[in-house]
Amino acid sequence: MEIYDNDLNAEVIGFGALNVDKLYSVDKIVSYDEESFITSETDTPGGSAANTIVGLARLGCSTSIIGKIAEDEDGDLIEYNLAVNGVYSNNLIYSQNGSTGKCIGFVDKNGERCLYISPGVNDDIKIGEINPLNIMRCKIMHYTSFVGDSFNTQIELLEKFSKETLLSFDPGMLYVEKGFDALMPILERTDILLINESELRLLCDNDYADLKELTIGLLDLGIGTVVVKQGSKGVFAINNSEECFVEAYKCDAVDTTGAGDSFNSGFLYSFLKGYDLEKSCQIGNWVASKAIQGFGMDKFPTAKELEEFF
Repeated sequence: MEIYDNDLNAEVIGFGALNVDKLYSVDKIVSYDEESFITSETDTPGGSAANTIVGLARLGCSTSIIGKIAEDEDGDLIEYNLAVNGVYSNNLIYSQNGSTGKCIGFVDKNGERCLYISPGVNDDIKIGEINPLNIMRCKIMHYTSFVGDSFNTQIELLEKFSKETLLSFDPGMLYVEKGFDALMPILERTDILLINESELRLLCDNDYADLKELTIGLLDLGIGTVVVKQGSKGVFAINNSEECFVEAYKCDAVDTTGAGDSFNSGFLYSFLKGYDLEKSCQIGNWVASKAIQGFGMDKFPTAKELEEFF
């Protein structure tokens, strides 16, 4: 029988796929019937929720993550990475069969990338494997995407956590492609939507309206805060009392794979601190600018670095 430690109360709990990012630096990202070459390769623990949760832990927040790993080398790497970064392991689920999830990524000289997901045991999380006592007192639950059936478990879990818990949701393109109706059970419970511009336009099926028009429609749905990430341009954010556009910090990008996830960690950290919308976006942009200067989570900043900068 699994033992749960209910004394490990995390401020933020992530729920998403746990992957090892197998990243290949390439001369260029090719299209159909083209060729390029690999200049280096590295394995780093990743997954969108894990990236954000580790980022928050480095900034001094207490964190945990709901996710499944297999008993293999990739699973050991993920578990070790969470432990050394101070992420509570009480919500990890261990599978005796199958393989830990993988993300095969190709990163070019400008830090741009393309990704291929091999979900492994990520897609086999059942509601009975999650102890509701471990999640009752978190301040923020942060959802990210799965490839397969664990999406349904996320929907089931909505009824299990406290009404006082805020839901942060970064759907990613995998979920946006499911369509508005499929995501509605999560969107109706979402307090903070973290989405990039391409995903937002696909979700709303509108390539031409300005961002404010699209985001106001989501506020009308009941979402408290909508944050639209625009890559190197910056970020637009809006709630019922504020709106802002904050430019990105200039930096030398090495790997943009976790840019949005690291932004999320800075933004959610700021939200917990009670900062206003503009400052939250500034801190999110700064955290992202630091993170993309290395591979994986190597350059995710610490609370001390943040304090020194701001």
